[in-house]
Amino acid sequence: MDTHAHLNDNHFDADRESAIQRALDAGVGTFIEVAESPEMWEAAIALAERYPFIYASLGIHPHHAHLLDAASWKTVGTRLKSLLAHPKVVAIGEFGLDYFRMQNTKEQQQFICRAQLELAQDMKKPIVIHCRENNPIPEDFKCHADLQEMLQAFYPALAHERHLTQPVGVIHCFSGTWADAQFYLGRGFMLGVDGPATYPSAKQLKENMTRVPLERLVLETDSPYLPPQPYRGQRNEPAYLPLTGAHVAELKHQTADALAQITTANGRALFRLN
Repeated sequence: MDTHAHLNDNHFDADRESAIQRALDAGVGTFIEVAESPEMWEAAIALAERYPFIYASLGIHPHHAHLLDAASWKTVGTRLKSLLAHPKVVAIGEFGLDYFRMQNTKEQQQFICRAQLELAQDMKKPIVIHCRENNPIPEDFKCHADLQEMLQAFYPALAHERHLTQPVGVIHCFSGTWADAQFYLGRGFMLGVDGPATYPSAKQLKENMTRVPLERLVLETDSPYLPPQPYRGQRNEPAYLPLTGAHVAELKHQTADALAQITTANGRALFRLN
């Protein structure tokens, strides 16, 4: 199960149907299409309506935070709330904070992040969270620290179980420290694993993956971005998900088939597809 893809991205305009079929042939049977801007919401729903094995998640990425303020959010938020009621829309996101590119201010990002956290609480939907630090991390721009401060206000209860029947959300393409992982796991989140887990330089990420309970991991491609090591520099697509899965399976001392079954069950629980 590919729990995070952008199949409506223009990189797939020439071969979208073929890319979907290649993924099915590779054993990827379910997809979450993530629409990260209001312009993509209806297209994500249309794709989900066309294919029974595709579902949608709708949100506003932090790169778009400068386009909305309190006044415009009233209109856009109302529209988003209406679309979230669609039976094939299973989550809110991706949204969060991005201190790497900083295409807008911390205040703008945090405003639209809180607004979507409030909406998720109101709609009782799981969330797909984006958090990307700069490197090295500036003292006043600690993405995970700021995100965790917000999440703690909305998800104060601790979750000590390894297996959760209804996770509150997923930290997309997790790249934080072990302390960050412990915070998110303790608040009921899954951690998303993408192509970077296969990169030789990803030593901290690999170490964290060995420590995170398998019951709290989901596989993502973030297609067309973040291809696994054999396809670095090329367009990523859902058919490459088994490459990441095989790498994680090795880290977790599992067979690839067992890893696929467990992470698929995790994804279905996360998005309430059981």
